[in-house]
Amino acid sequence: MPTAEPDHRRTRVALVEDDADMRASLAASIAGQDWLELADSWRTGAEALAGLQREAPDVLLVDLGLPDMSGLDVIRLVAARHPACDVLVISMFGDEANVLAALEAGARGYLLKGLLSRDVTADIRDLLAGGSPLSPVIARQVLRRLRAPAQAATTEALPGDATLSPRETEILNAIARGFSYAEVAEMLHITVATVHTHLKRIYGKLAVHSKTEAVFEAGRLGLLP
Repeated sequence: MPTAEPDHRRTRVALVEDDADMRASLAASIAGQDWLELADSWRTGAEALAGLQREAPDVLLVDLGLPDMSGLDVIRLVAARHPACDVLVISMFGDEANVLAALEAGARGYLLKGLLSRDVTADIRDLLAGGSPLSPVIARQVLRRLRAPAQAATTEALPGDATLSPRETEILNAIARGFSYAEVAEMLHITVATVHTHLKRIYGKLAVHSKTEAVFEAGRLGLLP
């Protein structure tokens, strides 16, 4: 009896981008990878919202400066209705307000259009591996924002057992800098499973439910170096 063929389903990626040249460039990058499939491409937020009502992709690339609405509205809808969809922002907006709003809305990565240093499909791969791709200037901005309340936090009582071990601090700091779980494991000479175990402990100590919340809460409490 012949055996069934293995499942080689490709990762489905959709775009929300009003700039025709950028949209074409992103679509070409995706089409050039046999493990990716361009599920859909939308110019406006309204088109994206209508498409996402029908079916969600595995990964959504979204610009914030859409002609009819903010891309933040698209991110919020995806986070509420399709939590398994990974959202990656690709935008010209690099100000703190937009960056923090996008991450809080549910984006798992944030890249600046003018600072794309490699093919975006590499960032998609990092995203799927559990990473949070951030342009270097965005990563530094987030870290500055996290360090700002550190002195005030030193006099604040920590919730429950919110004291991180040196290893937990290393892992969370690396994740805050945009490294994937696999990269963190390689840097610290541990397994990816061990990284996950430490993260679960961190979540419990900080009373949070995601790595983004953990990074922000640890920064607020002054627990990151």
